[in-house]
Amino acid sequence: MGKLKFYDFCVHAVPDGDNSVEELASLARHFGYAGFALTNHSDKLPQKKPALPSLEGFEIFRGIELVEENPSKLHGLVGKFRKNADVLIVHGGSEKVNRAAVENSSVDILNHPSFDKSSGINQVLAKAAADNDVAIGLNMRPLLHSRGSRRIRLLTDLRANLDLARKYDVQLVLSSDAMSCYDLRSPRELLALAELFGLEESEAVDALSTVPERILARNRPSPGNVRAGVEVVEEVDFL
Repeated sequence: MGKLKFYDFCVHAVPDGDNSVEELASLARHFGYAGFALTNHSDKLPQKKPALPSLEGFEIFRGIELVEENPSKLHGLVGKFRKNADVLIVHGGSEKVNRAAVENSSVDILNHPSFDKSSGINQVLAKAAADNDVAIGLNMRPLLHSRGSRRIRLLTDLRANLDLARKYDVQLVLSSDAMSCYDLRSPRELLALAELFGLEESEAVDALSTVPERILARNRPSPGNVRAGVEVVEEVDFL
């Protein structure tokens, strides 16, 4: 793997997940990650802004996974949290939410797009994601926790979205989607799991390293540079 830096861009700590940020960070560093994004769901945020621990050789990025079924309210949440988030994710799962996410250039990643008998992404949404630089998340926790027909369905959806991502040059982000320390997987394990639905090694490495770094560079501009097209709706204390 050379000198590549790997990042897990979807990790949930208490009160959303089962373990503290410190416990998750310690294990992730042990696994060889350079850092991860703390992306608790917006409907399970702590009462006050959490203090992020400092670990030598490991970075913890402030993130959020927005949960909202109303597209108009979702856009409002994006505006509300964008300024303070290094990584802004939308939790998909319906056509209207998926569309709202990929059409908003302030969104970094769309996670869990599938619903009913659909993978959640079609040609129109894939093109919109490419045009607006919104990555599609490939989350391993649902796959690891599923069995039988459910796992087959998840693999089918992942392969379908991978095909569309390749066709329209959509960025991909590979993550554990960990809700506890037991869900964390090392970079090598995630790269191996990605092969199950057809991701080439070079694609998986990009999804775990290059694309996350690109997102960070976009959201952490040099001093004095104002991010274009962002409206601050209100200040928040959570991120």
